[in-house]
Amino acid sequence: MTALLEVNGLRTRFHTPEGMVYAVNGISFHVDEGETLAVVGESGCGKSVSMLSVLQLIMVPPGEISGGVALYRGQDLLKKTDNEMEAIRGKEISMIFQDPMTSLNPVLTIGRQIIESLRKHIGMDQKTAEHRAVELLDLVGISDGLRHLDDYPHQFSGGMRQRVMIAMSLACNPSLLIADEPTTALDVTIQAQIVELITKIRQQVGMAVIWITHDLGVVAGIADRVIVMYAGFIVEEAGVDAMYENPRHPYTSALLNALPRVDQRRGERLKSIAGAPPSLLVEPSGCPFVRRCEYAIERCKIENPPLTLVEPAHTIACWVDIRTGVPR
Repeated sequence: MTALLEVNGLRTRFHTPEGMVYAVNGISFHVDEGETLAVVGESGCGKSVSMLSVLQLIMVPPGEISGGVALYRGQDLLKKTDNEMEAIRGKEISMIFQDPMTSLNPVLTIGRQIIESLRKHIGMDQKTAEHRAVELLDLVGISDGLRHLDDYPHQFSGGMRQRVMIAMSLACNPSLLIADEPTTALDVTIQAQIVELITKIRQQVGMAVIWITHDLGVVAGIADRVIVMYAGFIVEEAGVDAMYENPRHPYTSALLNALPRVDQRRGERLKSIAGAPPSLLVEPSGCPFVRRCEYAIERCKIENPPLTLVEPAHTIACWVDIRTGVPR
């Protein structure tokens, strides 16, 4: 398949009073036309910062994109001007942010917020844009959309606000949708509805999706491929089936072992990952997972393993074969 977005060597830093924060450390990945790529990992591992960097949404300062390229349809997004990026964001690439209450403008009606994008990027007149906004609200499951155009965000529940955010992100028929933990803070029933909604729309319009999450349970039903991040690095990448059936990195394996299972025996405790992530204020050296890894060898402390192909379309960053415990 053709790569819609190809990122190579992306590095993002933050200058803080405490010191330099090494948030993203030279990651490379791609997204193909029409596929769903899941980016998983615990909070603070660099998932959201990576995607915000690609869209030049990192505040500079304190942030700094210190290296890498992000080729969208062959053009490097990181070299584009603010005006050029404004023409791409919302039209070619859209993003659903984590918290719809803070992402939506509280003093503007939802109708105005949807219509603004249609008028700016597509050049619709007011009446045509209003009609399209009603269609979008209906598409995301908000009935009687015409009546709701004059409502404000505080008049909606969390799930409804997230649906409005999805409607806004789909307004200009983007080729790529980045969903940054779109089900955070929603109850499980609403979570399932949002997941089903985005999956259905993706199939209808054929757009590619990057789904950022820490919920491995959600990933299994929506993704084609999965990237696992840890401390600003990609540690494993594979097709969704291979990732769940045959994880090859110690961190991925530990994450999956920590998931509740329906076949788990009564009274059996969940397995937690011992220790804590490394401080991002310390420049990385060696494997970032070494202090928590049961398979660690001396080499892991001094040399960070590169992503290496271990099976077709399956790469890991590890010096040890966790199936045998033998160094590679």
